Amino acid sequence: MTVNKLTLRMPHQLFIGGTFVDAEGAKTYETINPTDGSVICQVSLAQVSDVDKAVAAAKDAFENGLWGKISARDRGRLLYRLADLMEQHQEELATIEALDAGAVYTLALKTHVGMSIQTFRYFAGWCDKIQGSTIPINQARPNRNLTLTRKEPIGVCGIVIPWNYPLMMLSWKTAACLAAGNTVVIKPAQVTPLTALKFAELTLKAGIPKGVINILPGSGSLVGQRLSDHPDVRKIGFTGSTEVGKHIMKSCALSNVKKVSLELGGKSPLIIFADCDLSKAVQMGMSSVFFNKGENCIAAGRLFIEDSIHDQFVQKVVEEVKKMKIGNPLDRDTNHGPQNHQAHLRKLIEYCQRGVKEGATLVCGGNQVPRPGFFFEPTVFTDVEDHMFIAKEESFGPVMVISRFADGDMDTVLSRANATEFGLASGVFTRDIGKALYVSDKLEAGTVFINTYNKTDVAAPFGGFKQSGFGKDLGEAALNEYLRVKTVTFEY
Repeated sequence: MTVNKLTLRMPHQLFIGGTFVDAEGAKTYETINPTDGSVICQVSLAQVSDVDKAVAAAKDAFENGLWGKISARDRGRLLYRLADLMEQHQEELATIEALDAGAVYTLALKTHVGMSIQTFRYFAGWCDKIQGSTIPINQARPNRNLTLTRKEPIGVCGIVIPWNYPLMMLSWKTAACLAAGNTVVIKPAQVTPLTALKFAELTLKAGIPKGVINILPGSGSLVGQRLSDHPDVRKIGFTGSTEVGKHIMKSCALSNVKKVSLELGGKSPLIIFADCDLSKAVQMGMSSVFFNKGENCIAAGRLFIEDSIHDQFVQKVVEEVKKMKIGNPLDRDTNHGPQNHQAHLRKLIEYCQRGVKEGATLVCGGNQVPRPGFFFEPTVFTDVEDHMFIAKEESFGPVMVISRFADGDMDTVLSRANATEFGLASGVFTRDIGKALYVSDKLEAGTVFINTYNKTDVAAPFGGFKQSGFGKDLGEAALNEYLRVKTVTFEY
């Protein structure tokens, strides 16, 4: 396909044991371009038997293949090579992400693809630094003892990724998984499979042994379920909804007590105090909600604005929203593209209708944009009270939900911010360092941003508290999700 002044080559079959193959029964489905609703191509739809083949390929690669025999440093070299290839193909990958996921191209280049490359480089560097320790224990006199620990790969891992950052979420989990020495079966989201399959092609060029990486586009209820149930899969890494995360956790327990890490829903509070830098708070507040069309797991689901600056903040936000350019994600001046798929667009329309019905004030937006494709207006609600649906539930779209709090009432706003079962991220804007530190201590979330937002980095651990899940992506902490510790004791 020729798009964005590039000729794209997009694999569209399953990737099992180093080969692109049709699904059982040659089953396929259509993947849709959210910019105009057109069909991009037919993609192979994995069946249960395909999952079994992919797991068998991954198991064989882990137990008998070259992957387990090469040194950790050589494993790192292969991952560095893969990152270099991703960089060489970054324009192509970003264009595919724009086509398949509606990602704004300029953002996709920097974030969706740029951070994916950084993630593989970061974890490539960890490969030969995963080490155990020697531990002094009570001696069995007159003999002596030596105890050491080894950090070992777990085996075959299943990774189930969401549709909002298709390549980046794949990279966050897969890079740590491979650095630890495991093999993997990846299920990309059914609606956004194309960057994952392009990634598969690049793994072959990088020389990663066959069977180490397997990729199965398909439905969660079939492919995700079989991975969770499979007796030869030893670990599941999942990013998605809390509801599905609970189901996966249950399946992992009942099947073979798989290790599991879950990055689930969020309703991240952003508290903006009157003593903040207001222009920065407006700019970052916009980004906290509208970044990547609001399809962002850590998006600020609720903004609490101190009374004395509330009206001024809302006025400035509305002015900025009116400047946003909605359009084709491949246009360089677009900063708000289409929502990822039609079902999600419908949910956003219902979400806003419910907000209005419950008495919140719709300041702007709230509707589908009258043009082809799945575009939704950037939306702002004010006068949102704690009992309302939009105050409690995540929209996962470009919807700013604003509540006010009384001047100086820090403890009440903190208890309101924490009165949620989610705990993925949070933020605070204030010039008072003491206040910032106090609030960061009290917020029940895996990440707290102070006078910034969305500032993630490959070296900083990322993950939630409460029903936003457990386990970490990124940073050294992510490696532990894909390792097991073995204790070895000698007597001499």
